[in-house]
Amino acid sequence: MVLRQLLAALLHSPQLVERLSESRPIRRAAQLTAFALLHAQLRGQDAARRLRSLAAGPAGFLGRRALRFRDAFVQELRHGLRDRPRPPPGSQKGPSTRS
Repeated sequence: MVLRQLLAALLHSPQLVERLSESRPIRRAAQLTAFALLHAQLRGQDAARRLRSLAAGPAGFLGRRALRFRDAFVQELRHGLRDRPRPPPGSQKGPSTRS
């Protein structure tokens, strides 16, 4: 608790913050942070550009892929439901059974 108060008092000191900002480790950390943010932003812009070009590609290309995905998903879901193990008759408890 005392350590937290001491750190808070030190970090609210303008002179200490100024000296820390001029230190080599803090400057390097700021450089690395800026580098990571810039690269993340560039990757995001590149991904958005590729997505826009994909959507603006041949007419309906993205729509056909979405329909193919939907059809494959529905087919797999039906196969999974059909192949699941079923409990013996009468062991299910539902709204029609009274206990």
